[in-house]
Amino acid sequence: MKLPIIFSIDDDQQVLQAIQHDLRKQYRKQYRIMCTTSAREALEALTELKKKDEDVALFLSDQRMPDMTGVEFLTQARKVFPNAKRALLTAYSDIDAAVRAINEVQLDYYIAKPWDPPEEKLYPVLDDLLDNWQSDYKPGFTGLKLVGYQFSPRSHELKDFLAGNLMPYQWLDIEHDPDAQTLLDLHGLTHKDLPVAILEGGKVLVQPTIQEIGAQMGLSPTASESLYDLAIIGAGPAGLAAAVYGGSEGLKTILIDKRAPGGQAGTSSRIENYLGFPAGLSGAELTRRAITQAQRFGVEFLAPQEVVSIESKGQYKHINMTDGSKVVTRAIVLSTGVSYHKLDNESLDRFSGAGVYYGAATTEAFAFKGQPVYIVGGGNSAGQGAMYLSRTASDVYICVRRPDLSETMSQYLIDQIEKTPNIHVIGCTEVVEALGNERLECLVLENMDTHERRTEKAGGLFIFIGTKPLTDWIELDIIKDPKGFIATGRDLGRYAEYRKVWKQNREPYLLETCSPGIFAAGDVRAGAMNRVASAVGEGAMAVSFVHKYLAEN
Repeated sequence: MKLPIIFSIDDDQQVLQAIQHDLRKQYRKQYRIMCTTSAREALEALTELKKKDEDVALFLSDQRMPDMTGVEFLTQARKVFPNAKRALLTAYSDIDAAVRAINEVQLDYYIAKPWDPPEEKLYPVLDDLLDNWQSDYKPGFTGLKLVGYQFSPRSHELKDFLAGNLMPYQWLDIEHDPDAQTLLDLHGLTHKDLPVAILEGGKVLVQPTIQEIGAQMGLSPTASESLYDLAIIGAGPAGLAAAVYGGSEGLKTILIDKRAPGGQAGTSSRIENYLGFPAGLSGAELTRRAITQAQRFGVEFLAPQEVVSIESKGQYKHINMTDGSKVVTRAIVLSTGVSYHKLDNESLDRFSGAGVYYGAATTEAFAFKGQPVYIVGGGNSAGQGAMYLSRTASDVYICVRRPDLSETMSQYLIDQIEKTPNIHVIGCTEVVEALGNERLECLVLENMDTHERRTEKAGGLFIFIGTKPLTDWIELDIIKDPKGFIATGRDLGRYAEYRKVWKQNREPYLLETCSPGIFAAGDVRAGAMNRVASAVGEGAMAVSFVHKYLAEN
């Protein structure tokens, strides 16, 4: 934690050395002591300190300086650090000016020179000022600050990335938070530069990509080794489990994800049916624990990095990335998971990231405090999102095409929703149009039985409907079912092309695709159960088959 600063200014070098000595003797354990002979240099330094999120507790300035008086300096310094205490070092002839400054510029105290002995004439005064400052002091946020428009798709993408990677950050809405404009002014930026990321230490990223932010926050998009035993593509529950078991069992393992660990489960506000957690846990907490476990076993995590293709060359697999880099591995586990279907509706597309979101309930919930929000979808993800949004929204409306939730949602979630007074289930209803100017403002709902339409005010719309596998990028001869899910094991025999591509003397292992040494686990696999626990089990099971494959190759 950074220590707050005591800043002293005096153009007389001998006096400055004396005050510096006394300040360090008494306060160096609780405060950093900074001194300078120039008031103008001091003001320049204050701007840099502000950019780096430093705090100044006390200014101690000489009154008679050549470039400006002490009172003039303290007046300027107060604009940069308004909460810092201000004391003036004065000669006897300057006392009148000091007294006037108490009334005119809220000077806190003046100290006459000389101040010997400091134990009687200096420390008691400063102790009192610093105690008063500490009583009102609230440390500011010192991590990454993200400034932008709340209803900006670019801002939403960055927030979602930071939240998904469990990176602490402070969101500042330029339209509602005065500190946002202050930060822009401090760094000489305008609204045209948004979104802006300001890192701890003051470095500024203007309209950054998630790759740029990831690199600055310590994520690595480049592999460190030339060859791996196991590469896992996708860091959802299945991928994380495979990473933990691969690493713990001595395989040189790398985990690759294009956005953030956790997958869809990582965005769940509460998972209450996961074995061993009777009080439930959030998807973010499950993800954090799994990543920590995997890293403890030496697993390398590559993110944000997107895979574009896989080439199988004998016993080696070459994984090609969007940036042209490559990972070479002996075996692969595909655990890319699924994404929510998008509603085929042009009006909704217009507000994507500006009031319309696919998932993202935990990222954007607080933006809709006191406003009505709508959810489309009747599965567990929709129910978990509704429960989370109900904490801040005035009302949460769940729109489903069926009469109720009984056929699609777990009973424990249905029970919770029924007990939550500001959640309302609207059956046999669909969203047909989104209305608004630069952001979503209203939704047009249609009753599917009567075809009656009505327009309702809506702060946000969160969509959790159906899923599609993230397998479009796979061009290798890997058999998929008609919906794009990857076929594995015995199920491969159902497909006519199976015998054309499988040329091994053995049958495929249970989770193996029709490309030897490439396995699939979790929701991306055809026939998967779509539960966190089953995905974790499949990820662990895949590693046991990886061992068998590696033993024979």
